[in-house]
Amino acid sequence: MHRGQFERLGGGGDRSETANEFTAYDLIAVELLSVHISPPRALDLLQGQLGRDVAAQLTEIPVDVELGSDAASPLIADGGPAHRAWRMLDHAAGLGWVTAGKLLARKRPKLIPVYDGVVSCALGTGTGFWKWLHGILREDDCVLAQQLDALCREADLPAAISRLRILDVAVWMRHRNDHRDAACPGLRLP
Repeated sequence: MHRGQFERLGGGGDRSETANEFTAYDLIAVELLSVHISPPRALDLLQGQLGRDVAAQLTEIPVDVELGSDAASPLIADGGPAHRAWRMLDHAAGLGWVTAGKLLARKRPKLIPVYDGVVSCALGTGTGFWKWLHGILREDDCVLAQQLDALCREADLPAAISRLRILDVAVWMRHRNDHRDAACPGLRLP
Protein backbone atom coordinates (compact mmCIF):
# COMPACT_ATOMS: atom_id res chain seq x y z
CA MET A 1 0.00 0.00 0.00
CA HIS A 2 3.00 2.31 0.05
CA ARG A 3 2.17 3.39 -3.53
CA GLY A 4 -1.01 4.93 -2.13
CA GLN A 5 1.10 7.53 -0.35
CA PHE A 6 2.49 9.02 -3.59
CA GLU A 7 0.14 11.96 -3.90
CA ARG A 8 -0.39 12.95 -0.25
CA LEU A 9 2.91 12.04 1.47
CA GLY A 10 4.02 14.95 3.66
CA GLY A 11 0.85 16.87 2.89
CA GLY A 12 1.24 16.58 -0.88
CA GLY A 13 3.66 17.97 -3.42
CA ASP A 14 1.19 20.68 -4.36
CA ARG A 15 0.74 22.19 -0.89
CA SER A 16 1.21 25.95 -0.98
CA GLU A 17 4.42 26.07 1.07
CA THR A 18 6.37 23.86 -1.34
CA ALA A 19 4.34 23.70 -4.56
CA ASN A 20 7.07 25.34 -6.61
CA GLU A 21 10.12 23.51 -5.30
CA PHE A 22 11.23 19.93 -4.88
CA THR A 23 11.45 18.53 -1.36
CA ALA A 24 12.71 15.31 0.16
CA TYR A 25 9.06 14.23 0.40
CA ASP A 26 8.75 14.55 -3.39
CA LEU A 27 11.81 12.37 -3.93
CA ILE A 28 10.55 9.75 -1.49
CA ALA A 29 7.12 9.82 -3.14
CA VAL A 30 8.53 8.98 -6.57
CA GLU A 31 10.64 6.23 -4.99
CA LEU A 32 7.34 4.73 -3.79
CA LEU A 33 6.48 4.32 -7.49
CA SER A 34 9.64 2.26 -8.09
CA VAL A 35 11.72 5.14 -9.45
CA HIS A 36 15.26 5.63 -8.19
CA ILE A 37 16.90 9.04 -8.30
CA SER A 38 20.66 9.00 -7.83
CA PRO A 39 22.08 11.04 -4.93
CA PRO A 40 23.79 13.62 -7.20
CA ARG A 41 20.59 14.18 -9.19
CA ALA A 42 18.53 14.32 -5.98
CA LEU A 43 20.81 17.04 -4.63
CA ASP A 44 20.53 18.94 -7.91
CA LEU A 45 16.73 18.81 -7.62
CA LEU A 46 16.75 19.86 -3.96
CA GLN A 47 19.38 22.58 -3.99
CA GLY A 48 20.93 22.86 -7.45
CA GLN A 49 20.38 24.53 -10.77
CA LEU A 50 18.01 21.86 -12.10
CA GLY A 51 15.70 22.36 -9.13
CA ARG A 52 15.78 26.14 -9.59
CA ASP A 53 15.13 25.89 -13.34
CA VAL A 54 12.14 23.57 -12.90
CA ALA A 55 10.86 25.71 -10.00
CA ALA A 56 10.74 28.70 -12.37
CA GLN A 57 8.41 26.70 -14.63
CA LEU A 58 6.29 25.45 -11.73
CA THR A 59 5.56 29.04 -10.69
CA GLU A 60 3.76 29.42 -14.02
CA ILE A 61 1.52 26.39 -13.41
CA PRO A 62 -1.37 26.89 -10.98
CA VAL A 63 -1.89 23.95 -8.63
CA ASP A 64 -5.66 23.86 -9.08
CA VAL A 65 -5.87 23.48 -12.87
CA GLU A 66 -7.18 20.08 -13.90
CA LEU A 67 -6.34 18.21 -17.05
CA GLY A 68 -9.45 18.37 -19.23
CA SER A 69 -10.24 21.97 -18.30
CA ASP A 70 -9.88 24.91 -20.69
CA ALA A 71 -7.08 26.36 -18.55
CA ALA A 72 -4.99 23.20 -18.96
CA SER A 73 -4.42 23.50 -22.72
CA PRO A 74 -1.79 26.27 -22.71
CA LEU A 75 0.03 24.72 -19.76
CA ILE A 76 0.55 21.32 -21.41
CA ALA A 77 1.00 22.59 -24.97
CA ASP A 78 4.37 22.24 -26.68
CA GLY A 79 6.40 25.11 -25.27
CA GLY A 80 4.04 25.61 -22.31
CA PRO A 81 5.44 25.63 -18.77
CA ALA A 82 4.56 22.00 -17.99
CA HIS A 83 6.13 20.87 -21.24
CA ARG A 84 9.25 22.96 -20.58
CA ALA A 85 9.58 21.56 -17.04
CA TRP A 86 9.17 18.01 -18.33
CA ARG A 87 11.85 18.54 -20.99
CA MET A 88 14.28 19.91 -18.41
CA LEU A 89 13.78 16.87 -16.22
CA ASP A 90 13.72 14.39 -19.10
CA HIS A 91 17.02 15.69 -20.45
CA ALA A 92 18.78 15.70 -17.06
CA ALA A 93 21.30 12.87 -16.86
CA GLY A 94 19.93 9.91 -14.97
CA LEU A 95 16.26 10.91 -14.93
CA GLY A 96 14.43 10.18 -18.21
CA TRP A 97 10.80 10.48 -19.27
CA VAL A 98 9.21 8.25 -16.62
CA THR A 99 10.93 9.96 -13.70
CA ALA A 100 10.30 13.40 -15.20
CA GLY A 101 6.61 12.66 -15.45
CA LYS A 102 6.33 11.22 -11.96
CA LEU A 103 8.12 14.21 -10.42
CA LEU A 104 5.74 16.60 -12.18
CA ALA A 105 2.70 14.46 -11.32
CA ARG A 106 3.71 14.82 -7.68
CA LYS A 107 3.91 18.63 -7.97
CA ARG A 108 0.76 19.10 -10.09
CA PRO A 109 -1.39 16.00 -9.48
CA LYS A 110 -4.54 17.47 -11.05
CA LEU A 111 -2.78 18.42 -14.28
CA ILE A 112 0.02 15.91 -14.91
CA PRO A 113 -0.76 12.18 -15.01
CA VAL A 114 1.64 9.49 -13.88
CA TYR A 115 2.81 7.90 -17.10
CA ASP A 116 5.11 4.93 -17.49
CA GLY A 117 5.63 1.90 -19.70
CA VAL A 118 2.72 -0.03 -18.18
CA VAL A 119 0.24 2.82 -18.70
CA SER A 120 1.59 3.51 -22.20
CA CYS A 121 1.23 -0.13 -23.16
CA ALA A 122 -2.21 -0.48 -21.58
CA LEU A 123 -3.64 2.53 -23.38
CA GLY A 124 -1.66 2.12 -26.60
CA THR A 125 -0.28 5.64 -26.38
CA GLY A 126 3.12 7.18 -26.96
CA THR A 127 4.27 10.74 -27.29
CA GLY A 128 1.62 13.35 -26.71
CA PHE A 129 -0.04 11.44 -23.86
CA TRP A 130 -0.95 14.57 -21.88
CA LYS A 131 -2.75 16.11 -24.87
CA TRP A 132 -4.41 12.81 -25.73
CA LEU A 133 -5.72 12.33 -22.18
CA HIS A 134 -6.75 16.01 -22.02
CA GLY A 135 -8.97 15.39 -25.06
CA ILE A 136 -10.40 12.13 -23.67
CA LEU A 137 -11.32 13.89 -20.40
CA ARG A 138 -13.27 16.49 -22.40
CA GLU A 139 -15.23 14.05 -24.58
CA ASP A 140 -18.91 13.17 -24.12
CA ASP A 141 -19.67 15.85 -21.54
CA CYS A 142 -16.63 14.82 -19.48
CA VAL A 143 -17.95 11.31 -18.86
CA LEU A 144 -14.53 9.90 -17.94
CA ALA A 145 -14.07 12.56 -15.24
CA GLN A 146 -17.51 11.68 -13.88
CA GLN A 147 -16.64 7.98 -13.84
CA LEU A 148 -13.39 8.68 -12.01
CA ASP A 149 -15.25 10.77 -9.43
CA ALA A 150 -17.71 7.91 -8.94
CA LEU A 151 -14.84 5.44 -8.54
CA CYS A 152 -13.30 7.73 -5.91
CA ARG A 153 -16.57 7.77 -3.95
CA GLU A 154 -17.08 4.02 -4.37
CA ALA A 155 -13.57 3.30 -3.07
CA ASP A 156 -14.15 5.77 -0.23
CA LEU A 157 -10.95 7.65 -1.10
CA PRO A 158 -10.19 11.09 0.29
CA ALA A 159 -11.39 13.92 -1.95
CA ALA A 160 -7.77 15.15 -2.09
CA ILE A 161 -6.81 12.23 -4.37
CA SER A 162 -6.82 13.48 -7.95
CA ARG A 163 -8.78 11.96 -10.81
CA LEU A 164 -5.53 11.38 -12.64
CA ARG A 165 -4.15 9.32 -9.77
CA ILE A 166 -7.32 7.23 -9.68
CA LEU A 167 -7.01 6.63 -13.42
CA ASP A 168 -3.33 5.74 -13.13
CA VAL A 169 -3.91 3.23 -10.35
CA ALA A 170 -6.92 1.65 -12.09
CA VAL A 171 -5.05 1.22 -15.38
CA TRP A 172 -1.79 0.13 -13.77
CA MET A 173 -3.42 -2.43 -11.46
CA ARG A 174 -5.49 -3.86 -14.29
CA HIS A 175 -2.59 -4.18 -16.71
CA ARG A 176 0.62 -4.68 -14.75
CA ASN A 177 0.54 -8.50 -14.70
CA ASP A 178 -0.31 -8.78 -18.41
CA HIS A 179 2.40 -6.26 -19.18
CA ARG A 180 5.09 -8.61 -17.94
CA ASP A 181 4.38 -10.79 -20.98
CA ALA A 182 6.81 -9.91 -23.79
CA ALA A 183 3.97 -10.07 -26.32
CA CYS A 184 1.69 -7.79 -24.31
CA PRO A 185 -1.15 -6.56 -26.54
CA GLY A 186 -2.20 -3.69 -24.28
CA LEU A 187 -5.33 -3.42 -22.18
CA ARG A 188 -8.44 -4.95 -23.67
CA LEU A 189 -11.50 -3.02 -22.66
CA PRO A 190 -15.02 -4.46 -23.04
